[in-house]
Amino acid sequence: MKKRLPSHVFDLPVQEIRRGYRSDIYFWREKIALEQHDLHPNVTMQIFQKKEAILCGVDEALAILLVGAGRYSDYQKVYQLFDRFIELKSKAREYFIHDKKKYLQLLDEKMKVSEELDSLWISEFEQLEINALYDGDAIDPWESIMLISGDAASFAHLETLYLGVLARRTKVATNVFNVVQAAAGKTVLFFPARFDHWSVQGGDGYAAYIGGASGVSTEAQGEWWGAKAAGTVPHALIAAVGGDTVMAVKIFGESYPEVNLVALVDFDNDCVKTAMECARALGEKLWGVRLDTSENLVDKSIITEMGPFRPNGVIPELVDKTRRALDREGFQHVKIIVSGGFSPEKIALFEREGVPVDAYGVGSALFNGSIDFTADIVLLEGNPCAKVGRSYRPNERLCVV
Repeated sequence: MKKRLPSHVFDLPVQEIRRGYRSDIYFWREKIALEQHDLHPNVTMQIFQKKEAILCGVDEALAILLVGAGRYSDYQKVYQLFDRFIELKSKAREYFIHDKKKYLQLLDEKMKVSEELDSLWISEFEQLEINALYDGDAIDPWESIMLISGDAASFAHLETLYLGVLARRTKVATNVFNVVQAAAGKTVLFFPARFDHWSVQGGDGYAAYIGGASGVSTEAQGEWWGAKAAGTVPHALIAAVGGDTVMAVKIFGESYPEVNLVALVDFDNDCVKTAMECARALGEKLWGVRLDTSENLVDKSIITEMGPFRPNGVIPELVDKTRRALDREGFQHVKIIVSGGFSPEKIALFEREGVPVDAYGVGSALFNGSIDFTADIVLLEGNPCAKVGRSYRPNERLCVV
């Protein structure tokens, strides 16, 4: 039996979700119009997308419905309280660094306002009937991945939010899955944190886990699923010690003896030479080397072998040459990690050619493309009612939530 993540994992901005603060305004206005006219139609909302994909974001979407489906008992009072809530949130940020006492006072007041808002909230989640697939399920184009049935007014304002998390998480999970498939069992490391906003790391890291990644580079990316961050010696540390890669790797290893020691060996654009210097200096302590040659450069060790191949960046010939050099001097234990511009296509090429890579570090390619989800009302009071071109598509794979 598959399990779902509990709602508290997502650290949702509950008051903002309920008030429609993060929703497209027209969905909030839909909700209010229905309530003001005492209209409570029982509808079935059908959610789908149009590609083959690895589904992710379902548990987060369900958490949004759990905390956000319902209504307020006094909207006039809520509007005033919520404006104050946002004002206190903004003011507290101003004082965080300079005046902790004032900051804590504002947080305390914000909590009291939040409690008042809670007292005016009437949850209607239990009145909804929800059927959904699971995070990690492979899905087909147009396949219904979730059906939500109930009073339209209770969840109309949540459409922006649950579609958004499904789109983001499924895109990342699918991209990671495609990379993992191309890697044919090799380790795939999720390294795209620097290519997007810091606030998405928790969900992206979980989506990477759903897609099959073996490691992440930030602690936040592993928070939802309990993974620890991993990484190599950065270029910045090498530069900070005067460009001496061996010294940088040594001090890194001394500071973190429990971490697998991986040397980044392209700082001088001579991966073979630098890899051998690190291996000779560190011996058994060196776990691996990482090749990260820029796509704009040709590694020095390749220049003498220029031939009928594209020479720039991390190429099969560079990996082969590094592996042979390490093996010649008895460093068979040293693993080779490659990074820099790796996509599913490039990884598949490396695997077809049998390039001796032990792990792939993949970055921006994992954020490419888009997978857009759509939600449509398809049933009204149990009868067909949908826009032209959309219709109710039941799915026997859906499970009751």
